[in-house]
Amino acid sequence: MKLQSYLSSHGWTQGKLARRLGVTQGAVSQWLKGVRPIPIERCVEIEQATGGVVTRQELRTDWALIWPELSVVLRRELEARKAVVQEGGS
Repeated sequence: MKLQSYLSSHGWTQGKLARRLGVTQGAVSQWLKGVRPIPIERCVEIEQATGGVVTRQELRTDWALIWPELSVVLRRELEARKAVVQEGGS
């Protein structure tokens, strides 16, 4: 889920997220507008603050370079889903 969508659907303001992360509302605004990328360390914090609804992968296009271990996890999840679909189709 996109961060802006999460904020809107959960009644969060930029200020609320900023307070949770210990940053300014202006920083959050810049991230949402694409003026500045979300800092790497904030991506993990956002993922945790949203209960995993907004993921690191959704926050950074370069996520596979930053967190290569997530590529392995994602690949395993996709393979498991594919196996389930194939079993159901047999």
